[in-house]
Amino acid sequence: MTAASDADFVFVPFGGVGEIGMNLALYGYGPPKARKWLMVDCGLGFPGADLPGIDVVFPDIAFVEKIARDLVAICITHAHEDHIGALATLWPKLKCKVYATPFAAGLLEVRRLNEPGAPNIGIQTVNAGTVLDLDPFTVEYVAVAHSIPEANALAIKTPLGTALHTGDWKIDPQPGVGNRIDEARLRALGDEGVDVLICDSTNILREGDSFSESDVARVLKPLIAEATGRVIITTFASNVARLRAIAEAAMACGRTVVIAGRAMDRVVQVARECGYLDGLPGFHSPDMLPNLPRDKVLVLATGSQGEPRAAMMRASQNDHPSIKLVAGDRVIFSSRTIPGNQREVHRVINNLCNLGVEVITDHDHLVHCSGHPRRGEVAQMYDWVRPKFAVPVHGEAHHLTQHVAFAKSRGVEHVISARDGDMVQLLPGPPAIVNQLPHGRLLKDGDVVISEDDGAVRERSKLSFAGVISIALAVDKKGELVGDPDVVTAGVPKKGKFGEDMGEVIDEALFATFEGLPRARRRDADTISTAIERSVRGAVNSVWGKKPIVHVMVVSAG
Repeated sequence: MTAASDADFVFVPFGGVGEIGMNLALYGYGPPKARKWLMVDCGLGFPGADLPGIDVVFPDIAFVEKIARDLVAICITHAHEDHIGALATLWPKLKCKVYATPFAAGLLEVRRLNEPGAPNIGIQTVNAGTVLDLDPFTVEYVAVAHSIPEANALAIKTPLGTALHTGDWKIDPQPGVGNRIDEARLRALGDEGVDVLICDSTNILREGDSFSESDVARVLKPLIAEATGRVIITTFASNVARLRAIAEAAMACGRTVVIAGRAMDRVVQVARECGYLDGLPGFHSPDMLPNLPRDKVLVLATGSQGEPRAAMMRASQNDHPSIKLVAGDRVIFSSRTIPGNQREVHRVINNLCNLGVEVITDHDHLVHCSGHPRRGEVAQMYDWVRPKFAVPVHGEAHHLTQHVAFAKSRGVEHVISARDGDMVQLLPGPPAIVNQLPHGRLLKDGDVVISEDDGAVRERSKLSFAGVISIALAVDKKGELVGDPDVVTAGVPKKGKFGEDMGEVIDEALFATFEGLPRARRRDADTISTAIERSVRGAVNSVWGKKPIVHVMVVSAG
């Protein structure tokens, strides 16, 4: 196929470029008014303190919905939540073909079966080496190592040229489970000609090379063997290589493995179906713990990030129905604390220390390694692929800026510093940002998905700062109060700065304002509510120093 004279090849990230997580990108090919599109990944992110009550965050795909009829497929690089977690929610708006490896497809299916109403996407499975003809794109899955099985880079070919989308990757000569990075194929792609490298930036700030999963396995084995009490290890549930290494170490020293946490249960189920846990005995549920000697059990638990209802947090608070920890037990955090989770993780660790439990983290021993490449590995990728151009992705602003400088130091001719929403024209080169598309975040709030600018979250933030006062009063046709107003406060202190009773402050402001209104204006509910809201807010502020949200409901009586 030859390229049309007015065709171009573009790249547009809608998540993951400017933050870590929520990865979703579009590749487009064709004339600007008649492009075909390919989506790579459909991930979620996790909210910060600025989004109280929000469970997870999705990319806003309003633009993708508009071009859905020209979307040829969604290609999933691997099964981490920040790459597949939004698929069940967003796919029904697109209803296109989805390609993923058996492990990723298995995790999505297990989740669907456990979530009533989840869509049956009908994923088409692929493996490393699969080549898809998705006219006008040809997409080849290329094996890479990562902290989850079956991760792949994507070589995306068009009549104008080739882009290599690395996804998440590292170079690990002994990954334990899953594929090693396919150096031979990457070198061959470099020989064929890679025009643009779209590359992971997560660990670009770190020198050298990443540690191997085999290094972590060697360290964990004696830490498990020498323990005298119960051993609990918390790690990312999706790291099947880590789960297998821990289970092998437990088996070697006669410990039974117990799984605690739904996410861990699901991963273990799919990993067994895919053959990644072959040769290992079955794992047990936590309700078996009372029947097992403390020195003959190892618990694999969720909650390495301090999640409030996960097994690790509950156990640290002595609130888990089956996991009871005592002095002499050993807890190993075989994980890294994700930025933003430090307070919650420290809370778990402090709780454990108060119980007399020994806590081991990656500050003490090599009990965790990253699934992302450090600078030495990124340098090897550039040497293998030898791209003409580069677009760093998967990172915050600092990572992306450093990756731009790094790529230039490797002799890359043009490097684009893009952010979410930027349309980058890759080919014909040189690459440049040519447009800005609508983008943003969707917020999962309970069972509903709301827009980022929905007033509910802003109101919730205000409530968390200064509380709320709700006032209900009935007024008759003559403009007189009927009965006593009903006042309810939440998040408001009982006393003011000089000891004033807050209830009395509210009542005084309420009655003085009502009685001060002319009788004719007392017959208008809006006038009454507005006046009382302002008065009560001001009165409370004068004795507290904060302005609460005040709601006044006026009911007509008689």
